[in-house]
Amino acid sequence: MADYYDIIVAGGSISGLLAAREAAATGLSVVVLEEDTEIGTPEHCGGLVSINGIKNLGIMPSSNAIENNSIKYAKIFSPSKSFELNAEKQKVVVLDRRTFDKQIAFQAQKIGAEIRTKCSMHSISKRNNTDNSNSDNSYYIIKTSEGLLTCNYFIDARGIGSLIKHNRQGLLQSAQYEVYASWIDRNTIEISFDRERYPGFFAWIIPTGSGKGKVGVAGRSINAANSLKSYMEGKGEKYSVVRKVYAPIWIMGPLEHFVIDRSMVIGDAAGQTKPTTAGGIYTCGIGGILAGKALTKSIEKNDRNLMYYYERKWFSIFKSEFDKMLILRKVLERLDNRAIDKILSTISQGEIDDISKTGDFDFHSTALSRILHSTISLKIAKTIFDNEIRRLINF
Repeated sequence: MADYYDIIVAGGSISGLLAAREAAATGLSVVVLEEDTEIGTPEHCGGLVSINGIKNLGIMPSSNAIENNSIKYAKIFSPSKSFELNAEKQKVVVLDRRTFDKQIAFQAQKIGAEIRTKCSMHSISKRNNTDNSNSDNSYYIIKTSEGLLTCNYFIDARGIGSLIKHNRQGLLQSAQYEVYASWIDRNTIEISFDRERYPGFFAWIIPTGSGKGKVGVAGRSINAANSLKSYMEGKGEKYSVVRKVYAPIWIMGPLEHFVIDRSMVIGDAAGQTKPTTAGGIYTCGIGGILAGKALTKSIEKNDRNLMYYYERKWFSIFKSEFDKMLILRKVLERLDNRAIDKILSTISQGEIDDISKTGDFDFHSTALSRILHSTISLKIAKTIFDNEIRRLINF
């Protein structure tokens, strides 16, 4: 006989674990199915998040979950120009996602959720309790590598693999290596734009300590491994790679709907990662929390319409930000290297200082739009593309 649960969460991501935590807190039977052998692995994420963002997720990372809390600067490079932002007011840290995700998993388990690793989901089908029962009495049968499971409600937190069914155009290839190198500054994040080498995205360095960090590239139709090798060799000094991760990233924004019948989609699977950076610890985490709360309220009140609170609330928080980021993405994808160089060269120190003081790491589209808002930059931009920049400025 199949094991029964009120809720099955497919995917032990941060969003899946937080949804399980919220649901289990009300006494519902919840299980998280993670296909990999370990929660938090493989670590695709750069791990950047603000302290305020983490607090909003209802968990403070343990000391060993924080790889670096000394981020002070962010250097932005184009092929021949650069500028530096002071990032101290952003209070950004670099998380060890393997440790941090396990911390959330422990929270969820203590409250009552069950977690199964190396348990992959093969299929899902919907059944009715009797031939004459209505849809409110239906349930799901889920075939897994450990046998059949049944549940009344299903949450999909399986990541980008679920999104591929909807649109492959939103995927970019990426590579991120854990690197030891003297050119990695503990205090400084680096972002490098180059339309020829990383079309549609950029290269990055996220320091995890002195002389070590996560170095990566992403772009449209690139060989990520070759591009990353070229980027690191361009530093002109020796380096050692101690870990390699290859994974697609999603940059096309959220799905139109997150709730279908008795199921929800959350996190990466719902497209809740930022279109400009593909970051999603905060945005996906909030998605998991809202989904878990909405679902438990729906079950408590026996009203499935309450499940849509999750969808409405997430969009009320993030829709404006994501819409602006999608416009920014269109703008940046249409700039060639010469235009990017010119834009960076027109940014004044006053504008840089203002962005450093008022920027919000979790809602960064305002800072990016300011970079494109200067009079000279706007004139340059207008010669390259049509109305996207005007839409952004007038948002």
